[in-house]
Amino acid sequence: MEETLGKEKLMDRARDELFSHINRCGVLQASEDDQRTWMDETIEYLGERYPDLADADLTELYQIGIRFCRPAINYGAQQAATTLEDAGVA
Repeated sequence: MEETLGKEKLMDRARDELFSHINRCGVLQASEDDQRTWMDETIEYLGERYPDLADADLTELYQIGIRFCRPAINYGAQQAATTLEDAGVA
């Protein structure tokens, strides 16, 4: 079935599957080392599942997944400034 899909659609499907795995497996709460290990194993699995993806595609999926696991803004009470002074606002 994957053979009939265009490269872009194949990447979209693999990316969506990666995000689904990330959300289901709780890897967002894992340490960075554990996230990298988990991502290595998951990308290897996706490479087997989608053999038409090139190594460059799998590298891109890895990078997308790691960025997804480490958002630029950490949300949560410990990360938020509680006053304007804490935020460094003049």
